[in-house]
Amino acid sequence: MANQQQPNKTQAGTNVQQVRQQNAQAAQGQQQFGAEFATETDAQQVKKQNQQAEAKKNQNS
Repeated sequence: MANQQQPNKTQAGTNVQQVRQQNAQAAQGQQQFGAEFATETDAQQVKKQNQQAEAKKNQNS
């Protein structure tokens, strides 16, 4: 009698479905975060700026 569990609940009373949903939302948020920054960065532009900075550094020394 003391060990009666409701479906989708752990022994501690955690709602399993709710935890799965929160985990799915968290994973989705991470993907959006990474994709957002990847699309905003132009790799060629960054390389060009790095080359220009290196050239200026060499001229000044």
